[in-house]
Amino acid sequence: MPGLQGRFSTLVKAKVSGALDRAEDPAETLDYSYEKQLELLQNVKSGIADVVTAKKRAQNQQEGLREQMATLDGQARQALAAGNEDLSRAALERKQTVQAELGSLDQQVAELERQQEQLTENEKKLQLKIEAFRTQKEVVKAQYSAADAQVQVSEAATGMGDQGDVGLAMQRALEKTENMKARAEATGELEQSGTFDDLTQLGGGEDDLDRQLEQVSSASEVDSELEKMKAELAAPATPPQLPDADAKPAGEKEAGS
Repeated sequence: MPGLQGRFSTLVKAKVSGALDRAEDPAETLDYSYEKQLELLQNVKSGIADVVTAKKRAQNQQEGLREQMATLDGQARQALAAGNEDLSRAALERKQTVQAELGSLDQQVAELERQQEQLTENEKKLQLKIEAFRTQKEVVKAQYSAADAQVQVSEAATGMGDQGDVGLAMQRALEKTENMKARAEATGELEQSGTFDDLTQLGGGEDDLDRQLEQVSSASEVDSELEKMKAELAAPATPPQLPDADAKPAGEKEAGS
């Protein structure tokens, strides 16, 4: 059972890896990585701003402690001049406490300055890396786009991949064109031979039988007329009759009638 589970797990991982590999767009991956680096750079800049703010706050506290030390020193001098040594001692003791706080604060300010310098240096290095990555990213994206376009053109030309339908469509279009050309030539040939009737003529059209009957009738008429002409030419010519001398003109009466 463990072996079967292991094989099934390996198969699932392989399928998922293959699906992710097909779905992964290098351009999108590079852009996402670039955005994450920009976010990191922004975080570094925010960190620098926080350190500078903390340092400024500590420096303001330093200034306040120095002013407080100067005030306590003046009070101690005044108390001693007035003959109040105990009050002067108390002022000096408080001054010592403030001075110790100031020393600790000085160390914090120095540490903040060191952090600021380190973060600023890291920001510059990261900025240079991001700029280099951006340039390389655009080059890789352009190369990938060119390679992808070349693959699509090659697949379309060879009928491979997702563009295979383009080649099939072109083949079908060529076949239909050839069929249509052949049909047009055949139709023209039949039309010239008189097989097709002229549908633009008014009235009912004549079919082939009608045309044959008309040809027979026309031939018979021609033959009949030709025979008639032959008969007329074969008949002897009759001379014209001369008028009779003894004949009396019409209207005259015989004598003694």
